[in-house]
Amino acid sequence: MPQHTTPALREGRRRFCSSVLIAAVAAARPRLASAQERRYTIAFANLTEEPGVTIEGTGFTGPEVRASFLLAARKLPIDLVLYDNQRDPKKALANAEDAFARKVDLFVEYFADPDANAAVAGRLKAAGIPILALNHAVPGAPLYTIDNEAAGRIAGEALGQFATRSWRGQPMVAAIVGPVEAKADRVPERVQGVMEGLRAKLPAVKPVTLDTQGNPARVAALLGKFIAAHPGAKILVATTDDSTALAAKSALEVAGRASDAAIVSHGVDRNIHGGINDKKEIDPANRASIVIGSVAFYLDRCGYDVLPLALRMLRGGAVPPRTVTKHLLVTATNVFVEYPPYDMN
Repeated sequence: MPQHTTPALREGRRRFCSSVLIAAVAAARPRLASAQERRYTIAFANLTEEPGVTIEGTGFTGPEVRASFLLAARKLPIDLVLYDNQRDPKKALANAEDAFARKVDLFVEYFADPDANAAVAGRLKAAGIPILALNHAVPGAPLYTIDNEAAGRIAGEALGQFATRSWRGQPMVAAIVGPVEAKADRVPERVQGVMEGLRAKLPAVKPVTLDTQGNPARVAALLGKFIAAHPGAKILVATTDDSTALAAKSALEVAGRASDAAIVSHGVDRNIHGGINDKKEIDPANRASIVIGSVAFYLDRCGYDVLPLALRMLRGGAVPPRTVTKHLLVTATNVFVEYPPYDMN
């Protein structure tokens, strides 16, 4: 026999079915929108892809920067076109010409030559292609950049805080070690920041600069002479990069002064945080190290910051004229937060 229902019950069922249908359509909308979301073609012209060539006065390389863009693009509606500027102005302009021919939606320029950047800007802006600059200014383009002075200030303050906590009332000297005159990499800005940070915590300590001219092999002689001149003092060392930090640590150990010294560095590249099978200088288990920490530059992750800015530009959102890397002192207490063990593989 057919089932009979009251009018009220039938009406209730209709309302229930309508509600289910509406809910199902609403739930499908994000998936539909996601499927139809516009994809953008973004070109990234890297400073250099040459293996082993370090950039920005750190231990990072161009291929690491490129990898960060590839990884960051995986979850974004972006198709990447990759270029290598090869640190050559002619190549940088040729890359911009190719990007113009491809009619890319946006061009990310990573190049240090002001004249070449001006030429790239003129070519692409005439074609209506927006530009986002990375680490070095391009006329009229928003800039995402590391902040050397801010990073140096963090390092100087960290050294000063350690010294006042551990060696208050004892004689102290300080040295800033590395390619301190490397203007192309803006290392003098880093040095200035260290001096400001130290001055804020230890106004009586006047740091000296020891210029390695980019060669960590010079650290032992330079720092050895400095150490010998201050036999009874505690030694505060700020290094401009992580390779120099390890060379300074070795020099202090050879001189028998490791117990009198503390080091803070810049970069947080693999020299310091290590890989899955590498020695980890900053590690909770490595309590004997005199390297207190290193100020992170995150050049191996900058794609995760730059590509969202590029999308915001393409979607008509406001982008600040200058966005800076969030520099942070990485120590044994937070290294696995900033660089988890699975990231080190």
